[in-house]
Amino acid sequence: MIVGTAGHIDHGKTTLVRALTGVDTDRLPEEKARGISIELGYAYLDVPDTWGPQAASTPPPPEGVPPARGGPSPACAERIGFIDVPGHEKLVHTMLAGASGIDFALLLVAADDGVMPQTREHLAVLSLLGLTRGAVVITKADRAEPGRVAALQEEVRALLAGTGLDAAPILAVSAPTGLGLGELRELLFNAARQLPPRASQHLAARLAVDRAFSLDGVGTVVTGTLHAGEIAVGDELLIRGHRARVRSLHAQNRAVERARAGQRCAVALAGLAREQAPRGQWLTAPAVALATERLDARLTVWPGEAKPLRSGTRVHLHLGAQAVMASVAVLDGEAIAPGGTARVQLVCHLPVGAWRGDRLVLRDAGASRTIAGGIVLDPFAPARYRRTPERLAELAACELPTAEQRRERLVALSSLGLDLARFAQAEGLAEPLDGWALGTETRATLTSKLLTTLADFHLKSPDELGPDAARLRRLVAPRIAEALWRQLLAELRGSGRIAQRGAFVHLPEHGVQLSATEERIAQKIAPRLAAAGAEGAWARDLARDCTEPEPLMRATLARLAQQGELHQVVKDLYCDTATMTRLAGIARAIGAAQGTVTAAAFRDATGLGRKRAIQHLEHFDRVGLLRRVGDEHRLRADSALFAESTI
Repeated sequence: MIVGTAGHIDHGKTTLVRALTGVDTDRLPEEKARGISIELGYAYLDVPDTWGPQAASTPPPPEGVPPARGGPSPACAERIGFIDVPGHEKLVHTMLAGASGIDFALLLVAADDGVMPQTREHLAVLSLLGLTRGAVVITKADRAEPGRVAALQEEVRALLAGTGLDAAPILAVSAPTGLGLGELRELLFNAARQLPPRASQHLAARLAVDRAFSLDGVGTVVTGTLHAGEIAVGDELLIRGHRARVRSLHAQNRAVERARAGQRCAVALAGLAREQAPRGQWLTAPAVALATERLDARLTVWPGEAKPLRSGTRVHLHLGAQAVMASVAVLDGEAIAPGGTARVQLVCHLPVGAWRGDRLVLRDAGASRTIAGGIVLDPFAPARYRRTPERLAELAACELPTAEQRRERLVALSSLGLDLARFAQAEGLAEPLDGWALGTETRATLTSKLLTTLADFHLKSPDELGPDAARLRRLVAPRIAEALWRQLLAELRGSGRIAQRGAFVHLPEHGVQLSATEERIAQKIAPRLAAAGAEGAWARDLARDCTEPEPLMRATLARLAQQGELHQVVKDLYCDTATMTRLAGIARAIGAAQGTVTAAAFRDATGLGRKRAIQHLEHFDRVGLLRRVGDEHRLRADSALFAESTI
């Protein structure tokens, strides 16, 4: 269990943690000189009478002998981790970095000061983070009269009303005298024993980095709370695009081979410099690594706010251990009243790591107060169509309780299909998914429209084989993802409902029939096209060499191209299928080796001149083998055009 302290400056947070654990969490010289916490501090406390695999070989301590406070106690399987946060108003961002991963909150109120501004703001943070487990500790009880302590307890109980901690117990303690410490310690032990395990079996590893440093002989070490999944020694993880291997691992201040969600971890990473792992970044399994600048969330405005939260408001977004500036776009109306809840889109000024279900907190642009908190619904929020009824229905599906329910509902709702790989990434699932999913109704609608479009095309243009796949997509479903479109075509080809020759799609019963004259011309031009190779042959030259009328030659070439037997690279310049297959193979090889296909690389590999090489690449762009990005051409990984299996 991870316990986080909260409360106003100088209300005894660090002193209380030291009294409970024996560890002084103020480790910086400046903290000791000024007598205040500036950075996050950490300490640990063993839970007695919890025997597990880690303690199987160690006998319990003798009767009546408590475990050593703060030190390792291998006989205890469970260990409470404490995150001691600073209480100064200018350090709330540091407090938020530590509070995002806690299970149990200790809100401290000094008996001599009472409720102070940071008491209220820290309570708001804890409540907006969704915390319902915790306790309020009235510290320095030895400095106040019993009547004062009782009155303060009543004041605090009223303060907690309507928050997630409204049922939290209130205890009075004194660290110097030991008053109430035994009762508080037992409360924490019971809470740790009753804490349900975090879900980890089906989720990939995600650790929010709140500290990074280097150790001689060890290298870079990052620390943080493991929000999901498990990390083991030897795992390869990702942080800010950099891969690193787990060299060694500590969980709850113990050397372990494997750590699980909900534990404080120190991860020694091989192949990573300290500067590559700043606070706020996520250490994740490679399959779920993401950084988004636009996310949809359900937001609740803190009831103590003086005015509604409106669209266009600039805020500080705190998520995990990261803080970035963002702008709010309210999706349900134009504003959210204090105490109200609504769906919003947050447009971040820098990329953030966010996964469905993550908790977030918003502070005002001046970082002077906490104004709202919420939960991430979709880290892949669209820039357009974000308020349509269809999109709002998808967001409602994102709020269903299980990943399986969310997936089923999103598949049923989406008229454009569900990208399963992106769904698994947004959910943070340990098992990646591939491909696209279409709902039964959506699939039937798309299939019907596709078949109807082909039938209309054949009726209007009986002499053409059919539209190419890219044109057909524009006619049927221009907004559908290209990968899903190709998947749909492949399924329909497999079931025999459509046929495809080269880039052209047609109904199985439709085909361009050549006349006897056209068959004769086709036989005459075949060897000439083969001899021309990648340079191709012009229609006028073929007409001259075959002693055929040029208009008849052009018509025959066009019909052969419509059948997919020939390919018109540019107007009146033709190549045969064998040549195009060879050139496509060269383009695929270059793309696989270099990532992109440039005109220079393709020219050198084919031996063509620059002009002809560019013409072939542009033809491949048109038919869907490549796609143009700036001055480069990139392979479409899902394209089967001119592959051997399609000839």
